Amino acid sequence: MTDADDAAADATNDEADADAADDGEATAEADGIAARYRVADGERVLAFDRDGRTAAVAQNVDGYAMLKVRPTPDGDELERYYGFDMALDHAAELLGVAPRELPVPDAAADMGM
Repeated sequence: MTDADDAAADATNDEADADAADDGEATAEADGIAARYRVADGERVLAFDRDGRTAAVAQNVDGYAMLKVRPTPDGDELERYYGFDMALDHAAELLGVAPRELPVPDAAADMGM
């Protein structure tokens, strides 16, 4: 492979990374907790998984509605909150961890009212 081929391959990989970000998906992981943020079906969803326990925080894509905490990304709503901190507190409780332990992808950091 030539240097030009390497540069072309790098450009293709960079475009794929940009497309993934444009799709509204991001992940983060810390201390055995995996977080996945996605935008789909009119909602922004931040889902957490820890040792088989799950929790999710959802908000409409317009960003002005209350946050819904669910046991799973598609599960029934357990509670609604105005603030992201309160929703994360409830999600952490479902996972059995402290709220500060939850990894939050940058794309989800602005959730809440």
